[in-house]
Amino acid sequence: MELATTFIHAGAEPDPSTGAIMTPIYQTSTFVQEAPGVHKGFEYARSQNPTRFALESAFAAIEQGKYGLAFGSGVAATDAVLKLLQPGDEVIAANDMYGGTYRLFTKIYQKFGIRFLFTDTTVPENVQQAITNKTKLIWIETPTNPLMNITDIAAIAAIAKKANIWLCVDNTFASPYLQNPLTLGADIVMHSATKYLSGHSDVIQGCLVMNDETLREQLYFIQKSCGAVPGPMDCFLVLRGIKTLHVRMQRHCENGQAIAHFLRNHPKVAQVYWCGFEDHRGYATASKQMRGFGGMMSFTLKDDRIENAKRVLSSTHLFSLAESLGGVESLINHPASMTHASIPREERLKNGLTDSLIRLSVGIEDVKDLIEDLNKAIG
Repeated sequence: MELATTFIHAGAEPDPSTGAIMTPIYQTSTFVQEAPGVHKGFEYARSQNPTRFALESAFAAIEQGKYGLAFGSGVAATDAVLKLLQPGDEVIAANDMYGGTYRLFTKIYQKFGIRFLFTDTTVPENVQQAITNKTKLIWIETPTNPLMNITDIAAIAAIAKKANIWLCVDNTFASPYLQNPLTLGADIVMHSATKYLSGHSDVIQGCLVMNDETLREQLYFIQKSCGAVPGPMDCFLVLRGIKTLHVRMQRHCENGQAIAHFLRNHPKVAQVYWCGFEDHRGYATASKQMRGFGGMMSFTLKDDRIENAKRVLSSTHLFSLAESLGGVESLINHPASMTHASIPREERLKNGLTDSLIRLSVGIEDVKDLIEDLNKAIG
């Protein structure tokens, strides 16, 4: 089945009682049983809900996996993966990642005896050298947030498999339209479904997708036991968003390409971080494992004073100054003070995330208007 067809029909079955073509919102906390332990597959909405079940089936289908699990946020999904670990275990993680993930790793789980080794995963040898007999998980983003670095998923998956280590890939920036890590050997795919999967900036949600049944059962046990599940209305909204993912991503990619080239040619712009440039060091890998390069990018100005960056950040009109990404509307963001503020400044600078870096989530508006907006703001 082709991608567009999969996105429209994933998880969608006509309601057997009414024939409704859209999955109903089962706004209920519990389900009546015929006798103790005799039911229709649903007992209590924290453990199972028909709307969530449909969405989890859709997650699996669009990521070309077998099992999907929905969570109350992307961080909640990440939290569930870390709960697979034990004190003393080690995690190899990318040194360029979403600040909320870094915060969860270092401020919450590190104090429980889990050790995190941050390394440049774009070089597979770095990952290989970091593995010890205590390593249980490799966590990568590709493209990374916010510097758009690219990691070879298949290469890291081969290393992980040989060492009997789980590989989890945060696929939020690419979306299942552009990249499917499970087909490249990953064990788990994580999404902040808040972003491209929902696509309309109106819901907070996360998901995990995997192929291994035992791993699914472990994560499902964590999901129902810890209870970080989304409500049925949120599930309905993400189901609706998935139906248009393919057409939205096509426009995100088109607009992203145009804006990336506009910025690179602007006389006041110093550097543009976008993995679709042929001279990007990860371009060959991105071309191999992705179907397109998306609408996420970051850039710096030649006058890199923080005051100048803040002037640009506060001068756009169509690019709204806000956290998050992946919605139909364009957003502009200052990672150092917003999405990545929880990462110590010295760590940010060491990894190339400067105080003056500006991140864009390019939406699906008319690209001429977006370019004009940026051009006026940069001056």
